[in-house]
Amino acid sequence: MDRRPGLSVRLQLTLSYTGFVMLAGILLLGAVWVFLLEYVPDDWNRRMMHQNPNRQLLLGTFAPAAFTVMVFLLVLGLVGGWFLAGRMLAPLTSITHATRMATAGSLSHRIRLPGRKDEFRELGDAFDTMLARLEAHVAEQRRFAANASHELRTPLAISKALLDVARTDPHHDPRELVDRLHAVNTRAIDLTEALLLLSRAEQRAFTRERVDLSLLAEEATETLLPLAEKHGVTVTTRGDISTTVGSHALLLQLTTNLVHNAIIHNLPGQGTAGTVWVDTGVRAGTAVLTVENTGEKLTPELASTLTEPFRRGTERVHTDHAGAGLGLAIVRTIAQAHDGTLTLTPRPAGGLRITVELPAA
Repeated sequence: MDRRPGLSVRLQLTLSYTGFVMLAGILLLGAVWVFLLEYVPDDWNRRMMHQNPNRQLLLGTFAPAAFTVMVFLLVLGLVGGWFLAGRMLAPLTSITHATRMATAGSLSHRIRLPGRKDEFRELGDAFDTMLARLEAHVAEQRRFAANASHELRTPLAISKALLDVARTDPHHDPRELVDRLHAVNTRAIDLTEALLLLSRAEQRAFTRERVDLSLLAEEATETLLPLAEKHGVTVTTRGDISTTVGSHALLLQLTTNLVHNAIIHNLPGQGTAGTVWVDTGVRAGTAVLTVENTGEKLTPELASTLTEPFRRGTERVHTDHAGAGLGLAIVRTIAQAHDGTLTLTPRPAGGLRITVELPAA
């Protein structure tokens, strides 16, 4: 926005300080003058100077002294006000410098104002916190864009390679080519839909309504029951009514992703049955959804990275159904869009416990 040039804040504060000092001086001198007129006797001139009573002589004596005092107050107000305004506005200079650096693209700079807590220090600390979050968000977005580009390029490269092989080999079975292209294309569509869902959740572009997490858990479990039977996993759903406010579609996607991951990343086949527990409830004014599964033992360090985009946790995957790598990233984004939290805790016996806490309706 183009603005006309104006006085600096330091000059405005200086003039304000000076004006206040001058006003206080005028009031003080006026009070002295009223006091002299009220309490000085009429024969003051006769007794002091052996002249006729004349208050004009008192005014003539008082006026030069008052003028000298006013000039002194004016100079003191300007010099002192300029110095005090500079001291008071010094933190704003640091904040302005940091803002300009952030505008130029440098988000690593921090203000770190010294001194005790006051309004300027609170502003500086809030600005530092904003810069830290913005820097982390930009880094995450750049990493996400790079990973998304890589993931989207992979099916395109595979499709090109299949078509090149089919073109150079006229005896290649077209049905096999169609099947493989169909699988690659399906994966690309799933990835694109996951990216769109992730973007929609981040923008919070959804209508809010009352949603019962227990009903979502039952719906997701019924939908994924064939997948659980295929992998030999038993899914148990229990819990109480747990109502929150949000998007039914997004919260259903959150629940489905959690149950799906719990089924896929479970115990290896080898004749050992896996189990998934889905639990809902309300505690301390919070609607809670917990999905827990059996599986291999995980370290807390690995568990903390599983919500990153395109992090498939290959250390614990023993299946060809690796997914797009956005399942838990979508869960985390949906939970944050509903002002909730997502907690991943490795189970001592193996597997993972994932807890989603949302504001209760």
